[in-house]
Amino acid sequence: MTTRLTEPVTRSLGFAATIAYAAVIAWLLASQPRSLAEAVGGLSATVGTYDIDARAFGDGLAFFRRDQFIESRAAFSRADPASRDARTQFYIAYSCYRQGWHRTHRDDALYREGLKHIDQAIALSPGGRLVVDDETLQMRSADELRAELEAGLTRDASDLNPFRLLQERK
Repeated sequence: MTTRLTEPVTRSLGFAATIAYAAVIAWLLASQPRSLAEAVGGLSATVGTYDIDARAFGDGLAFFRRDQFIESRAAFSRADPASRDARTQFYIAYSCYRQGWHRTHRDDALYREGLKHIDQAIALSPGGRLVVDDETLQMRSADELRAELEAGLTRDASDLNPFRLLQERK
C-alpha cells in the first residue's frame, strides 16, 4: 500500500521540481544577467527584497560632489551591483554626462554609456517617471538628463556656434 501512495507523491514532487527549474531557466533567458550579482539581485528584486548598499551609495555621492566621476561610478556600481535601483542608475548616468561634457566637445562614449544607464533608470522607475530630490543638481528628472545626453550625441550646425563655448555644464 505504501508504494501506491509514494509513487504519485514522488511523481508530483518531480514534476514540481521540473517546473521550478524551467521557470528559473526562462527567467535567466528573459533577464540575461551579466554576472552572478545581477542574477541574485534580479531575483531578489523580483521577490521584493533587493536593497542597495547605503554606505557605498554615500561614498558615490561624495565622489560625485567632488567631481571625481570615475570613482563615483565605481562606488555606485558597488552600491547597486544588480543595476536594479533607479536612483543609483540616475547618478551613474549623471556622472557620465558631467565627465563627458566639455566646452568644445562632448565625449560620445560617455554619453552613450550615460544613455544606457538613464534608460535603465527610467525602466526601473514606477510609471517611467523618475525625479531625484537633490538640491545640488541642476537636472533632477530622468527626462531632462536623457534629453541632454541625446542632444550631446547629435551633430548639427549648432555645434559650430561660437556661443556654445559660453554654455555652462548642468
